[in-house]
This record gives sequence, structure tokens and C-alpha cells, in this order.
Amino acid sequence: MADDRFHVYDTTLRDGAQQEGLNLTVADKLAVARHLDGLGVGFIEGGWPGANPKDTEFFRRARTELDLKHAQLAAFGATRRAGVKAADDPLVAALRESGAPVVTLVAKSHDRHVELALRTTLQENLAMIRDTVSHLRAEGQRVFLDAEHFFDGYTSNPAYALEVVRTAAEAGADVIALCDTNGGMLPDELAEIVHAAVQTSARVGIHCHDDTGCAVANTLAAVKAGATHVQGCANGYGERSGNANLFTVVANLQLKRGFELVPPQALADMTRIAHAITEVTNVTPNSHAPYVGTSAFAHKAGLHASAIKVDPNLYQHIDPAQVGNDMRMLVSDMAGRASVELKGRELGYELTPGNTKELVTRVKDLESKGFTFEAADASFELLLRDTVRGERRRHFDVESWRVIVEHTKGGDLVSEATVKLHAKGERIVATGEGNGPVNALDKAVRLGLERLYPDLAKVELVDYKVRILEGTHGTGAVTRVLITSSDDATEWSTVGVGQNVIDASWQALEQAVTYGLLRAGHEC
Repeated sequence: MADDRFHVYDTTLRDGAQQEGLNLTVADKLAVARHLDGLGVGFIEGGWPGANPKDTEFFRRARTELDLKHAQLAAFGATRRAGVKAADDPLVAALRESGAPVVTLVAKSHDRHVELALRTTLQENLAMIRDTVSHLRAEGQRVFLDAEHFFDGYTSNPAYALEVVRTAAEAGADVIALCDTNGGMLPDELAEIVHAAVQTSARVGIHCHDDTGCAVANTLAAVKAGATHVQGCANGYGERSGNANLFTVVANLQLKRGFELVPPQALADMTRIAHAITEVTNVTPNSHAPYVGTSAFAHKAGLHASAIKVDPNLYQHIDPAQVGNDMRMLVSDMAGRASVELKGRELGYELTPGNTKELVTRVKDLESKGFTFEAADASFELLLRDTVRGERRRHFDVESWRVIVEHTKGGDLVSEATVKLHAKGERIVATGEGNGPVNALDKAVRLGLERLYPDLAKVELVDYKVRILEGTHGTGAVTRVLITSSDDATEWSTVGVGQNVIDASWQALEQAVTYGLLRAGHEC
């Protein structure tokens, strides 16, 4: 198990699951737990057994289905109710019987919450903490305590907030995590309060929400003030603005502060793990997330590229490989010669000075007309190939295409597309029907070419985006279409631009098919 001197505690399966639109099945929770264990976190909070059937089922299945190598499971719950012994409280019994080696109790540390929400006295709240912690400790479980609303409580009544910390520690709680439940703290004021809590001699942890955008900064400030237990969620999941992003916290502490929190090989797998979890949660990954985002080490400006060509570290704060990510060069109208050279090298091409100059000119000219290559690497590579070869070469030539959209008497819309192509010395005429004009064109092209290029059967269109570039022209505006395609192994994007949305779609579709054939090994 992880080193006990400093705790990395993940609460994705409980606090993170409160994010709007995020719904995890028990199987999902088990899968996420395995990924987190692969990262090497010390504790995984599985949920609140007894409070809802899903979490109770999770802990039941975890006993036989989870083979954790690094982490321990923690069951989350509340202190006993007012006026009831901990040994007689059914929710405390559910924690006791969960099979989790660790229990994390939530307790009120804000005097007004005790009196208004719990509707009990300040002394009874302390008794509830003392009784529940000591009971679970006597049953052989390790106990952490989340001091809810601690920072607001300290501001209201510092003596009482600190008494909650002392009481929990004296009763046997190993860690008291100070919770910025409303997410309203800033790093300097938070650090001062953490320092005051540390003076009680209790072991202090930190749990931050991101309502001010400071959850990660607040967590780091708390560690500097003496906290030795950090809580957070994968990818910053959580209600409202989310929780401290555990990946960012771990990377910052390990790479910037020298903490040995997870094995280096696990840290190098962090980007993959972050994206694997987004697949389970079905939440679109934040491409700009620190460390693990696809754009975290992407460079666009020509000035940056010129410096990176000399030394990548001049515009990168770490080697991306340390967290399993990669440097990427984006090609746009901001691109200079260095950007194009580096992007060409990334794609496996060595450009001559003449090629580079011509390519920079073509990119800037096309982007002035509405094209974008930073989001369409496949289109840029085709442009690059044409420039290097000095001519355009494709697997097929287009004689013509047309699309008819019919509105039937029953109210259905049916699209029919006909394409006339030339490939491998043959003239091909093919017709396809689809639920829209682009779908019909896609089917017609496949129908016409799959006999000659069977590998096309593996290529599918997985995303289609349309953007109006000049809204002032109304229905005559310039339209940009981005198409993302896949062959099961990887994805690529292509771009088309025109006043006619179908024409722009055809441009992107033609390039997508061409690039798919190149990936399958068909040279043109």
C-alpha cells in the first residue's frame, strides 16, 4: 500500500459523482477504481453504504471483484444522529459492515450548521463525533473525518471549529480533512487557517471545491501550511464547479515539490488513465486540462515554435513524457517556418526550405478563407504531401456528385446521393441513400470504392461539425465543416470550407476517405 506519511485520497466515486450529468453504474465505479489504483493513489472513497443501494452494492462487489495493488477502499458516512448511540445507529452499522478498512465520517464544524441544519447543540455535535469515531475504531476500522464547512465555520467561530478538530483527533481519527465545502476560499487566507488547525497537533488534510477556480492552488497552499492528506477527484469532477483535480494536484506535488506520491511509471501513465476514466464516465475530456489535456503541450505561435526547434524546454514547463503526454505542433495562420518544419517532422516528412516557404504561404492563404488546420491534422498532411510531391495525387478522381433531398407525403426526409468517380482505370457510378445529404454521400462513395479498396469498410465517420464563419451574410455565409473519422485504431479530422454546406462537407469527406486509404497502406 501507499506510504502513510502523505495521503493521496480520491473521492471521484462519491463527491465527483455528484457532477451534473455524471451517472455511474456499479460496474462503472469498479472500473474507475481500477484505473485509480493503477495511478497509485492511497485511498479510494467508494461511496456511502447504507444511504443508497448502489453504493451498498459497490462495497459488496468490491470484496470479490477488486484486487487493489496500491489503494485502500474508504466508506463514506455521517456521524451518529443526535440522541442515539453510535452502536445503535443503522447508518453507522452500514459503515461498520461495509468491509472497508477505512471509514471517512462527515461532521459539522460550522456552529450555525450544527444549530440550524442538525438542530442540535454544539456540545451534542462534539459528542456525536467522539462517540462515532471511538466506536468505529474499537471495531477495528481506521477513521478519517471530513470537517464540513470548516473554513466558513472557522471564520464564524474559530474556537468551535478547532474544537471539532481536537475532539476527532482525541477520539482516534487519524486525519481531519478540512473542507472548503462552498469553494469560496482563496489560497492566502486558507493557508492561515490550515496553519491554525495544524497547531492543535492533529493530522490535517484538505478537501477543496473549485467555485473560485482555486481548488488546486488552495490544496497546494494547504500542503505548504502543514496538511499531509490531499483529497480530489479525477479530471476535477464534482458538483457545481467541481473539486480539486487530483491529477493536477499529484503532478504538481510530485514534479514541482519533490513529493514521492505515486510510482514514476504510474505518473507516466497519468494521461492515459485520465482519458480512460472519461470513457467510463462518458464526460467529454477537457482538452486544455493541465498535464493530461490533448492541448496541454500543443504549440501554435510561430515564435514558440522557433524556440522549441532549438530546445523544447524553452516553452514547456516539463517533459510531457513524465505524465504520458506528447508535444504537438499546431499549424495555423499564426504559423511560421519553424512551426511547419516541426509539424512536418512530427508527421515523418523532412521539408526543404522551398517546401517550407510554399507550405507556410498556402496555409496562411487557406486559413484567411476560413480553413483551419490546427483541428484538422489529416487535411494538413494531405496538403503537405501535395507540396512535397509538387502535384496533387489521390486514389480516385471526381467527375461529379449530386444530392437530392426528398420530403415524402408521410413527413419523412430521404436523401439520395450519386457520385461519378474514376479509380484504377475504371469509371464508377454509385448511388447511396441516407438520413441526410452527407450520410448519403458517404454511403455512395463507399459503395463505389469498397470493391477496389476493401479497407474502406473499416473507416467510419464518427463526428461532424458545422460552423458559420460569416454570419452577416445570412444563408449565404461561408461555412466550415470538420469531419472526424476512425478506423478503430485511431481518429483523424479533415476540413472543408464553402458557401454551400454540402460542398464544404464533400471536401472534408473526400479528404477523410483519401487519408483513410493512406493509413491502410494504399499509396497514391
